[in-house]
Amino acid sequence: MALHDRYARRTPFELAFPDRTRAERLAEEASEEGEARGVDPHHPQMFATLGSVGAFLAELRDPEAPPEAVHRYAALAFHGVAFTRAGCPLYLLSTDAARELVTTVPEGAPEPLARAGYLQLPQHLFWVESGADDEVPESLDGLFWTLTSDDTLHTLLVTGVRPDRPGVGVIPVPEAPIADAPSWLGATVRAAGEGSDFDSAIPGADIDRLYGIRTAGEPLKLLARVFAALASRPGRAERREPAGVTSGAAEALEPGPPPSDIAYTFIRDDG
Repeated sequence: MALHDRYARRTPFELAFPDRTRAERLAEEASEEGEARGVDPHHPQMFATLGSVGAFLAELRDPEAPPEAVHRYAALAFHGVAFTRAGCPLYLLSTDAARELVTTVPEGAPEPLARAGYLQLPQHLFWVESGADDEVPESLDGLFWTLTSDDTLHTLLVTGVRPDRPGVGVIPVPEAPIADAPSWLGATVRAAGEGSDFDSAIPGADIDRLYGIRTAGEPLKLLARVFAALASRPGRAERREPAGVTSGAAEALEPGPPPSDIAYTFIRDDG
C-alpha cells in the first residue's frame, strides 16, 4: 500500500483547533451571539462579523500576517466550526481512486456526503498552480466543503500542511448552488489553449503523474465526482480508526507525516 494511503494525515482542522473543545466552544458562542444579534452564524459572511469569531481569529492569526489575511483565517474558522457541528466527517481519497476520478465520470448523483466535511487528497499528488512564472506551485492537502441552509456549497482549498513549517495556506472557492453539481461531473473547466482539466505544468509531472489545479471549477468537479462515486458504490468507503490508535504509537508511522487523531473514511478505487 502506498504511503499516501496508509492513514489520514493531521488535518488543517487539528492545526487550527489543537484542542477540539475550542471549536465546540466557538460553535456555541457563534450560535448564541448570532441569535442575540439576529444574524445567521451558519453563513460565512455573517459568521465573520461575530465578536466571538474575531476574538478567536486574534488567537489564531500570525502577528506578522498582512491585514487581508484575516479573511482567509475567517474562512478556515467557518469551515472548522461547520466540520465540528457535522461530527468531523473526514475522508481520505486513495491514490488509485483519485486517478480514476480525474479521468472517469462516475455513475450516481453527486449528493454531498455530509453537510460539511474534509476531503484529504493523496499527499503531493495535486498542486495548486497559478500559471505565473514567478509563483511556486503549492501541494494541495485537501478541501473543506460546507453546505449552508440555502443549499449553497462553500469550498475551501488547503495547501502547505507540512511538519517543517507552521500554518497552512487557504484558498476560498467561489460559492456555488449544489443543484448545479450534476453539471460539474463531465464539464470541461479550462479554457481552450490551457490544456486539459487537471493537467500540471510542473517539470516531470507527466512522469510522476501529478495533477494541477488552476481554476475554481476543477476542485468542484473532483468533489462532485467523489460524491457521485460513493453514492453509486457505497462499498468503496471503509471506516477506519486514527492511525495513531491502530498502530499503537504515532512514532511507528515515521518517516511519514503526523497522523490525524480523527476517525476517517477511506475511499478506494472501483477495481
